[in-house]
Amino acid sequence: MTTFLIAQIAVGIALITVILLQRQSSELGGAFGGGSEFFHTKRGLEKILFRSTIGLALVFFILAIINIAGL
Repeated sequence: MTTFLIAQIAVGIALITVILLQRQSSELGGAFGGGSEFFHTKRGLEKILFRSTIGLALVFFILAIINIAGL
């Protein structure tokens, strides 16, 4: 049980780090949902960070379920 709790804390810290590394927009309007008038595809590091965020979120969710169930 303690192992899963430590793993969840580590994954949580990694998830926070990956989310903070993503650059949404450099404009002030980007903070409120605006500023993106064009579509662009994710490439390179941006794509890796995006997929890492999804993967870490799934692992975090699974670990939370395991911790709640007490397995």
